[in-house]
Amino acid sequence: MADRRLVLRSATRTSVAVTAGVAMLLLAACGSSSPSTAAPGSSPTAQGSAGSAPSADASAGGSSTSAAGSDTLGSVTSGTASPSGSASSGSASSGSASSGAAAPGSAASGSSGSASSGSASAGSASAGSAGGLGAECSPAQLKTTTPNALTIATSEPAYEPWMVDNDPTNGKGFESAVAYAVADRLGYPKDKVSWKRVGFDEAIAKQEGWDFDINQFSIDDKRKKVVDFSSGYYDVSQTVITIKGSPLDGVTTVAALKKAKLGAMNGTTSLDAVNEVIQPAEKPSVFDDNALAAQALQSGQIDGLVVDLPTGFYIANAQLKDGVILGQLPGTANKKEQFGLLLAKGSPVTACATKAVDALRADGTLAKLTKQWLGGKDAAPVLK
Repeated sequence: MADRRLVLRSATRTSVAVTAGVAMLLLAACGSSSPSTAAPGSSPTAQGSAGSAPSADASAGGSSTSAAGSDTLGSVTSGTASPSGSASSGSASSGSASSGAAAPGSAASGSSGSASSGSASAGSASAGSAGGLGAECSPAQLKTTTPNALTIATSEPAYEPWMVDNDPTNGKGFESAVAYAVADRLGYPKDKVSWKRVGFDEAIAKQEGWDFDINQFSIDDKRKKVVDFSSGYYDVSQTVITIKGSPLDGVTTVAALKKAKLGAMNGTTSLDAVNEVIQPAEKPSVFDDNALAAQALQSGQIDGLVVDLPTGFYIANAQLKDGVILGQLPGTANKKEQFGLLLAKGSPVTACATKAVDALRADGTLAKLTKQWLGGKDAAPVLK
C-alpha cells in the first residue's frame, strides 16, 4: 500500500512538472518575453515573483502581475500555475511582461494610427482646399478643358507690360504673373498650365479649348450677356496720349479734344470712352490692335489715341518717339473700370476663378504685382 502511494505521489509530481513545462512552452510559442525583459514593464512585486522560488507567494505575485498587465495570456498562465505553486507564476510574470511589451506596441500602433490619421488630414487639406479656396476649387473637382490641368488664353502678339517678350509662359509681365498666381491658388503648378493664342474679338465670340482668357478685358454689362467674368484683377481708367508737337500737345481739357482726330482699338471700352465722354466732332479711327493705332499716331494720321492708363504709359514710353500722356478722362477713373478674367458663359470655373482673384487682392498679391510690373505710375492728371 505504501508503495502504491509512493508511485501515485511520484506520478502526480511528474504530471505537475509536465503541466508547468507545457505552460512555459506555450508562452514561449506565443512570443512572450523573458522574465528579465518583463521586469521593466512589471511592478516590483512581479520582478520579485520572476526571480523568486516556486512558492505560493510567487504564484500570487505572478497572478497579480497578470491581472494588472494582461487580460488574456497572463491570467490564463497564472491560473494554470497556481494549483501547483510552481514557477509557472514566473511564467505568469512573463505573460504579464508579454502584455507589457504589447502595451508599447499598442502605443506605437496608436501613435502610428494618429500619425496616419494626421497625415490623412494633411492630405485632405492639400487635396481638398487648393490655395484655401475649398475642395470644390481643387484640380480634382474643377471641370477644366483638360482634366487636372489649366489652359489659359491670351492674344498674339502680347505686349508689355502685360507680357514680356511676347511669351506668356515665362511668368513675366503683369498679366502673365497674375495668371500664374491664379493657377497657383487653384492648385495648378506651373507645369500643369498651358497657353493658347486667341484674338481679342475671337475670345468674346467663341470660347473653346481654354479655361479662361487674360487679355485686358474690361468687365461690362454688354459683354456679360455672352461671357462670364471673374472679379476684377486690375482697376483701370482711360487716358489720352499724343506726341510732342501734335495739335493736342499741352491740352488739359476734354473740350479741347472734341475737334481732334482721335483713334482707339476696336471693341474696347477705350473706343466707348471716345464716343461717350469726348464725343468728338469727327468719327474716331478704329484699329485692330494698339500697335497699329500707335503707328497711326506716330505718323500723324491721328492726333490722339485713347487707351487704358497702363497701356498708355507703355506706348508713350516704349513705342512712340516723344510720346506724351495728356491725362485721364474724367468719369472713367471714378467708374473704377476693372479688367477681369474672361470665361465661357456658365463656365464651371468662373466661381473658383473669382475666389482666386479675390484672395490675391485680399492678401496684397495684386497690389504687389501692380507695383512690380506697372510701375505704380498711375498718376496722370485728370482732364477737366
